[in-house]
Amino acid sequence: MKYLDLLSQKQWVGLLTAFSVFMVLGAWGFEFIGNLPPCQLCYYQRYPHWVAAGAGVLAIFVGGQIWLYLGALGAAASGFVAAFHTGVERGWWDGPASCSGGMALDKVSTDDLFDQIMSAPLVRCDEIPWELFGLSMANYNMLMSLTAAVLWIYAARRSS
Repeated sequence: MKYLDLLSQKQWVGLLTAFSVFMVLGAWGFEFIGNLPPCQLCYYQRYPHWVAAGAGVLAIFVGGQIWLYLGALGAAASGFVAAFHTGVERGWWDGPASCSGGMALDKVSTDDLFDQIMSAPLVRCDEIPWELFGLSMANYNMLMSLTAAVLWIYAARRSS
């Protein structure tokens, strides 16, 4: 673990802040350059990274351990949403009906079914639009965000 001590607390915070910013920029790259529009759960994974990035900026310029723990919470929240999304993609559990088409067809009227079809999002949460080495974007976000959360806590526990 001595290699973790090569950076100061402020350097760790700077790197982790940049990580969250680049996670959102990467998501935008997939969306706008790669033409892979996000599903509802993909959006929910982005918001906590803005919290982590904002907390990192405040930690650097204002100071205070609370911002480091808020950064950890933001990264962890994104990781947990991504873990849930992973389960939805893999069919381990159902996702939100709004993006997984979870309406039971035998219990709805044709008018309700038509209304759902007309208001359904274009991107489903239970489909994997992109994979690398058998892992989806949600899988990578889960792994990287939870690792970042641990590193935020490490940075918070270090003396400046």
